[in-house]
Amino acid sequence: MAEYLASIFGTEKDKVNCSFYFKIGACRHGDRCSRLHNRPTFSQTVALLNVYRNPQNSCQSADRSRCAGSDAEMQQHYHEFFQEVFTEMEEKYGEVEEMNVCDNLGDHLVGNVYVKFRREEDAEKAVVDLNNRWFHGRPIYAELSPVTDFREACCRQYETGECARGGFCNFMHLKPISRELRRELCGRRREKRGSRSRSRARRSRARDRGPGVLRDRRGWRGPERSGRL
Repeated sequence: MAEYLASIFGTEKDKVNCSFYFKIGACRHGDRCSRLHNRPTFSQTVALLNVYRNPQNSCQSADRSRCAGSDAEMQQHYHEFFQEVFTEMEEKYGEVEEMNVCDNLGDHLVGNVYVKFRREEDAEKAVVDLNNRWFHGRPIYAELSPVTDFREACCRQYETGECARGGFCNFMHLKPISRELRRELCGRRREKRGSRSRSRARRSRARDRGPGVLRDRRGWRGPERSGRL
């Protein structure tokens, strides 16, 4: 029996645990769901709930060209958001393996950002800190997410342009970034790693030259960061 229960955990056959929450880290029923939402105590992935505000989603007019700007302007708006959040996550908490932004419209998925860190310790540190921070005038709500394989969480029909449910699909519709932005972010990461290597080499040479070389910098501290991304 134990083996059977383990084999169906988080699947459609599991009548106790919510399969949607297990796969996607969110459920349209929320706290009213008849099945359990097993929130992880450790995970590589942090969910930032309802953080991204797509201007097109808040547009009430049927003619998007009159209310939210051109597609190019909307993509630029998204790229600036993605770059800002990705950079903050890496610089403040640790190396990010993957970051995804939901383009869904359902309340449980709209604007969700999923950040998968390389180390679980960095994800835990991020959750604790982010829940005390604000982003563009709104408090951040962050939690550890059970999602580590986004292929299982994504809507395959959306990826081929065939999803009939649109923005209210219960699987993730991930908003892509351009190849140019991806290359830029990867290039910054390589440059940062190279800078750290050069810095370690300089410190090693300074130690070889003897004590006192860095005495005048011993009390230096970087400027305090604000509580906003």
